[in-house]
Amino acid sequence: MNSSTELIMSNVVLTCLQTDKFKTNCLSINLLTPLNRETASKNALIPAVLCRGTATLPDMAAISSKLDSLYGARIKPLVRKKGEIQVIGLYADFADDAFIPEKTDILEQITGIMGEMLLMPKTRGGLLMRDYVESEKEQLLEQIRGRINDKRGYSLQRLFENMCAMEEYATDKLGSEQEAESITPNELTRHYHATLAASPIEIFYCGSAEPGRVKASVKTALASLPRSCEEPELGTDIRMNSLEEKPRYFEDRLQVTQGKLAIGFRLGDCMEAPNAAAIRVFNAVYGGCATSKLFMNVRERLSLCYFASSLIDLHKGILAVSSGIEFDKYDAALTEILSQLDAIKHGEVTDYELSAAKSSVASDYRTIEDSPPALEDFYLNQALIGPDCSPSELAALTEEITAKEVVEIAKGVECDAIYFLRGQKEEA
Repeated sequence: MNSSTELIMSNVVLTCLQTDKFKTNCLSINLLTPLNRETASKNALIPAVLCRGTATLPDMAAISSKLDSLYGARIKPLVRKKGEIQVIGLYADFADDAFIPEKTDILEQITGIMGEMLLMPKTRGGLLMRDYVESEKEQLLEQIRGRINDKRGYSLQRLFENMCAMEEYATDKLGSEQEAESITPNELTRHYHATLAASPIEIFYCGSAEPGRVKASVKTALASLPRSCEEPELGTDIRMNSLEEKPRYFEDRLQVTQGKLAIGFRLGDCMEAPNAAAIRVFNAVYGGCATSKLFMNVRERLSLCYFASSLIDLHKGILAVSSGIEFDKYDAALTEILSQLDAIKHGEVTDYELSAAKSSVASDYRTIEDSPPALEDFYLNQALIGPDCSPSELAALTEEITAKEVVEIAKGVECDAIYFLRGQKEEA
């Protein structure tokens, strides 16, 4: 795989990953916008509305028919949260030229459709179609309201909302129900034009086409892209330390039969110059894989929970533990989860734990190279926070991580907040 990155227009960066490994290509257009409570739902709604119709393909039936004629190509809306940056846009996957019998211009046609979706959506009287806005707004509201049905994800969401209440990171990528309900076609149209003009754009292509061909097709498709002199301030406020001396405690009560314990940590000094491979190995040792301390001790050996795992957000410098427990095991589970972190801080990392963790992380990195969507997300992360390495290069770096590096990272980690989802009839 050969990767290249180039500024092709004002504030528009194109990354091409040329490879003949896949039967399908992928192309994404990503607008980078600040994540905040006032605009998150409007931002999330924009790509869904853009996919409903364009000037020449006025409805979903016309779009579907056109994509079917291009060997079953697909275009879908994208909404992602990367630290305190909200990424919205379009993602396409389509057949690679090498697997089409005759010579085609499928890349140029797909790029053209995506450009039209982005720049020439179907309008009436200069406004985005009311029917499309209202329909997609209802879909967005259903997604927002449905988050509570996944209690594991909901508990992590509530942890971050409380732990980062004074930070934009508390905002969900879909925004809030209150904000979404208030969106009107007029307001969304104004916001769409402002966002389109001001947002830096990251474009990613993965396939066999020459980078020069991809660049030409993208520049043609985005020739009328408006560019504003004012650029938004993009970035994430990384806080190294916990907010208070002791962890803050939050809880909710719902009709649940299993408690959900979520614990949030700040990663500390390692975020001054983050070593992604080392931080991920530390996470794997602690709770990020099947041989981790949380899994082997808290879940298996002590049977204190139904599940226990940890995850990291390198964009924000946060470590979070998610676990499902019996209500009466809260104290024991919390104590043991924190004790396992203390064990790493004191250097209690066996050769087996380290080796298994490195193997797991390296395997995850190498697996990225087997999937165009995973590669697309990897290179977007790389554009935002680095490091400037391929997945295989990071896998090789992972295998060189030492126990000392893992312990040093653990020593800087501070517990900031604890969230517990309890049952309504728990005491009874």
